Amino acid sequence: MTNSDKPQGLSKLRAIKRKSVVLSSEDLVSYEPLGAGGLPLLITPKADQLDLPVWAAQHRDALRAKLQAHGALLFRGFSSPSIETFSATVRSVSGEPLRYAERSSPRHAVDGNVYTSTDYPPEYPIFLHNEQSYNVSWCRVISFHCAQAPGGGGQTPLADTRRILARLDPALVERFASRRYLYQRNFGDGFGLSWQVAFQTESKAEVDAYCRANRIETEWKDGDRLRTRQVREAVHHHPDTGARVWFNHATFFHVTTLPPPVRDTLLAGFAEEDLPNHTYYGDGASIEPDVMAELQQAYLDEKVLFDWQAGDVLLVDNMLSSHGREPFSGPRRVLTAMSEPSGAARGPGGAVDAGASA
Repeated sequence: MTNSDKPQGLSKLRAIKRKSVVLSSEDLVSYEPLGAGGLPLLITPKADQLDLPVWAAQHRDALRAKLQAHGALLFRGFSSPSIETFSATVRSVSGEPLRYAERSSPRHAVDGNVYTSTDYPPEYPIFLHNEQSYNVSWCRVISFHCAQAPGGGGQTPLADTRRILARLDPALVERFASRRYLYQRNFGDGFGLSWQVAFQTESKAEVDAYCRANRIETEWKDGDRLRTRQVREAVHHHPDTGARVWFNHATFFHVTTLPPPVRDTLLAGFAEEDLPNHTYYGDGASIEPDVMAELQQAYLDEKVLFDWQAGDVLLVDNMLSSHGREPFSGPRRVLTAMSEPSGAARGPGGAVDAGASA
């Protein structure tokens, strides 16, 4: 058979060239808003063995946009969940995990700058807050990994800081915007973290240097005790979206926000000025009880809950969403990593220390 005698159909088949097929992000995963305002956005794979760090790196820009829109992303059902996978996912989306500095919560390092989310007793809730908003420089993203789901409870509640702000009386918001708030801590009185743990040093000189660089007033008391005061903003604008947000620790560190057994024990044992943590208006005046009640209720009204599943990874825009912890029973292992410092801390005389991190 000559070439001219070959079937025409066979010649056409040989002429067809193989085309590559590019799958979009939506072809590989599903998206499902879970709570009010879409907080968090649940992302699950459609394909088996989808590697989360690799996929996240490939779709980083799209994920960042979704994080800013929703405030938190919950990844569930991806392959090979582990601490290493968690760390790699954080790096893919938000950069290198940061060291936990100027500590206020009991936690310990697990792997590098991956920590236990908290070592606070499981029977007590942890009120909603934004991680280290009391710092000059805070983490822009805080992430969580559920290595072991609790037997009951133990959720990490979320609340949209934009929606919290919208719930508050505008006059109250402007009062805090103009007066700011003051956070006072006392170390060495037998309750809470020691200054050595909080500042990760045994040197008073190093504590003083850190505090000068970060606009914190220090007062050394007898018996190796320390009191610090720092005035911070209560209302911020998100640096990327421009959204006005309620971003502060004024509610979280106020003694009335603590669980009643803890609050009552502290008030029975300490004068107000000696409490381990407490907040005031920025000029030092007490925050009125009705104001504190309004602030606390605004967080609770916006609280969104989801149950942890082993292997889950949660990425939270720290300025758009507050987080907390519900009481739990049985073993629970939730890890955390902070990333993407908000900006350089201030050194002596207001100079910028470009090497500082949250």
